[in-house]
Amino acid sequence: MGLTWVTRRQTGTTAVGISRCYRDENDSPVAWISAFGRAFFPDRDSPIVTDTGRQLRALYFTRFASSFGFVTLLTLLPTFINELGAEGFVLGLFATGLTFAQAVGVIPIAWMGDRYDKRNVLLGGLGLAVAVYLGFAFVETSWQFIGVRMVQGIAATASGLIALALVGDLARESERANTIGTSNAWRFAAAIGGTFSAGLLYDSFGFDAVFALLMVIAALAFLVVWLWVEPDDTRIRGFPFSDLAFNRRILTMTSFRAQYAVAVTLVRTWVPIYAGLAAADGGLGYVESATAVGAIIAAEKFTNMLGQPYTGGLSDRFGRARFVFVGGLFYGTVAVVVPFTPAIGSALGLPTTYPFLGTLSAAFLPLVALNGLLGIADSIREPASMALFADEGKGQGVASSFGVRSIVWRPGSVLAPLAGGWLTTNVGIDWVFYLGGAFAFTGVFAFLGVLTFTHGRAALSAW
Repeated sequence: MGLTWVTRRQTGTTAVGISRCYRDENDSPVAWISAFGRAFFPDRDSPIVTDTGRQLRALYFTRFASSFGFVTLLTLLPTFINELGAEGFVLGLFATGLTFAQAVGVIPIAWMGDRYDKRNVLLGGLGLAVAVYLGFAFVETSWQFIGVRMVQGIAATASGLIALALVGDLARESERANTIGTSNAWRFAAAIGGTFSAGLLYDSFGFDAVFALLMVIAALAFLVVWLWVEPDDTRIRGFPFSDLAFNRRILTMTSFRAQYAVAVTLVRTWVPIYAGLAAADGGLGYVESATAVGAIIAAEKFTNMLGQPYTGGLSDRFGRARFVFVGGLFYGTVAVVVPFTPAIGSALGLPTTYPFLGTLSAAFLPLVALNGLLGIADSIREPASMALFADEGKGQGVASSFGVRSIVWRPGSVLAPLAGGWLTTNVGIDWVFYLGGAFAFTGVFAFLGVLTFTHGRAALSAW
């Protein structure tokens, strides 16, 4: 394993921890907005606004900006495909170009974040994002789009990964999952906003208005980071990946995460496919109602957004490992129920027509409810899981720890859609959800087995 050591220079400013009052105010969405407003218009006499609190709010907005741009362009991806006439291998690159760039960029960006000032790396990523959104306005061919999309992958990795690393670094250990959960809540709020606003902006004003808005949001994120995030004085020399990759706790977490990536990718990707696919192919046939599909998608984002700060706080108090286990178990249970939504709707006598949506089926409300439950399940797991990685990276390379977390996710997220496509065509779409649930179950029980064998029977409650 490589040799890694840490140096930290003391600065003249004092970054105090998050107060109990600040943590509690994150438990309601209205309070988040109020706190965010105070970050831009601070009351100097308020005891709540601290150096650390202001830095965290700037980072929350940064995660919002990064996610908003990513989701907005993802929502408009079919429009780009139609406009540029992409097909075949080139069509595949429209999607994989970005993910490939993200996979390649994780290790060097995480290393730079630990070796140098994270704030500067984050500013570089946000500046690159502004340039990327400007570049999209000049795209005229498929290959130009793919090229800009790959640069977007680098910018998204730099801004998303490093902002998360700074959040994990600034958060108090006793409140880390709550703080990360609040950060994730802003990311999900952006996902909801980006999903619904993308089509409206494009239909009303065209692509140029979309790119202009994304540039403004990214530039604002750059500005708040530059003004309110203090320089990061931690320096991790060497190559922290070589140590963290063999960290016993991280290895225990990856025994779960590598399998769970298949479950989440399958279920999250195939819920909207299941809703929109023609009934003859096993779906619900909502292809004519994009709003209905959007509502189904938004249900998962909304419950995840609301739940993460609260469940993160609970995992800080009662132990993080058990929240990873319970959240994964709950996710798998809900996933295998998804194919039964038509039967549930019929048994409950639910309506088949809805105002503004038209004729759907009795499965609509059960599918909205189940996708909302999937969001709750993920909100139980995700902040606890991320806090465990941050705990291990603190002082050894937080960015690299999250980099390991990201890399472990990649194989499952790439292979799962291939399996899902084959099952949908050759066996039936229901089996996509059964497979997703199975991987969630194997992941949580592998986690429990490795955790107990390696760290003792009390580890599930001790972590």
